[in-house]
This record gives sequence, structure tokens and C-alpha cells, in this order.
Amino acid sequence: MLEFSLDYRPPLDWQALLAFLARRTIAGVEHVQEGVYLRTVRVDGCSGWVAVMPEPERPALRVAVSDSLSPVLPAARARVQQVFDLDCDPQHIGAALGVLASRRPGLRLPGTFDGFEAAVRAILGQQITVRAAHTIAGRFAAAFGEPIEAPHTALRFVFPTAARVAALVPSDIAQLGVVSARAKAIIAVASALHAGSLRLDSGAPVDATLRTLRSLPGIGEWTAQYLAMRALGWRDAFPHTDFGVLKALGEKDPKRALAHAEQWRPWRAYAVIHLWNSLEEMQP
Repeated sequence: MLEFSLDYRPPLDWQALLAFLARRTIAGVEHVQEGVYLRTVRVDGCSGWVAVMPEPERPALRVAVSDSLSPVLPAARARVQQVFDLDCDPQHIGAALGVLASRRPGLRLPGTFDGFEAAVRAILGQQITVRAAHTIAGRFAAAFGEPIEAPHTALRFVFPTAARVAALVPSDIAQLGVVSARAKAIIAVASALHAGSLRLDSGAPVDATLRTLRSLPGIGEWTAQYLAMRALGWRDAFPHTDFGVLKALGEKDPKRALAHAEQWRPWRAYAVIHLWNSLEEMQP
């Protein structure tokens, strides 16, 4: 096991960030336990596990990774930084968002270790509850993922690669309880990633990625903007059709919500996190 620390600018609302991730875990791939975030990962062909928790004495996160990730340690560190938004300057963003950020100034923009995983989870979560999506995503990982041994019993699989899923047919996925249209959408995203016509990482060009996503079957504006937030780390993404965003704004018209959000540019994605957090039950 290898250990290191990653510093951040305080404040960081660890409990809110952990709660966001915990509600969206994929069984067998991710687990939250006693304030620690655990998950399996695949980084540049190396598979292993990661555990993340706050340092008790200073503004930093303590990270433990399996020895199997030692050849790709810099890339693994970068993934952790992106997931927990450690490059964020909360004071600067808070000043831009004003009263919206005043109650929870330490909220961060949760990223993802794997853009394809985020895409599958988002597609599965279309028009169903967070809990139901959690269950189906776990079935998906168990069916097509790579078994792995880890010291944490809750971690059993590495999420399947885009190449693995691109080789499937819709009925392979539909038999897990996935609507056929969503199964086709998952395969379409996997195929685009495998072919290289789509990237879902923090270095991908935002406008081109959004255009490619919108051109795929089953990927609408909500899914495209959500993936821009979480996979690309685009801080100005704004899923204006999102139920939670509309509810938090007391708005029914997505166009009016979009116009309202102009005041938060270029930090609209952080505004989304604050809006979701203002609800008793955050939306996916």
C-alpha cells in the first residue's frame, strides 16, 4: 500500500462531498464507510483500489492506493484531485455566487475517476430514482466488470471498459433490467469512446464534447451537461432542465432557469451543487 497527502484551500465540506458520492456509489466498485471513500480504479491499464479520507490536523486529504497502482501514481493522484475538486478556490467562487454559497461555502464540484463510468451511471439514472440507479449500476458492474481482490470486502469489481461494453449488444444489457433505449445509449457512448471520437476526461474540449454527446442516441441536454460537470470538470456547466435545479429555484420553465443562472457565470456548475444541496434530497 502507498500513502500520500493532497492539500486544498479551505473550507472543504467533506461531509457534503462524501454524501454526494455515497448516494451515487456503484455496488462492488465504490463504498463509503466511517467517513472514508473507497473504490476500485483502472488507471492507464493498471487496476487497483483507492481510499480517501480527511487529514485530522491540516487542510489535506490522506490517500491510500494499492501497490498495483505504483506505475501510474501521478495519474492516480490527478484523478483524486479531480474527484474531490482540490484545485478549487472556494473564496473566489463564493464571492462570485454571493448569497447562494453563503450557507455552505465549502461545497465542491464532485468529479469522477472514470468518465465512461459516469456516463453509464447518468444514463441508468435517467428518469429513475437514485436508489434504483444504484442497484442497476451494481448489476452492470458485476456482469461486465473485472473481478478484483482488495482488502475491503465491499470492493469486488473494476468497472468495465468502454471497449468491453462496445462489443455488447443491447439485449446483453437489457437483461439486467435496463430499458432497451438506455442499453443502446450506453453502447453508443462506449463505441464512441472506444473509437476515439469522444473523450470524457478533464482535458477534453468542452464544446466539441457536448456536440458529440448530443449527437448520440439517448443523450439529451441534461446528460450532456451533467457529464460536462462531473467528467470534464467544466465549472460553467448548467443542466437547466434538471428537476432538482428547477425545484430549488422555484421555477417550472427551464429557459427562465437558464436566464436566471447567467448571474453565476462562469461558475454555474457550483451553483448547481448549491441548489441541489439546498434540497432535502439532492437530485442525481
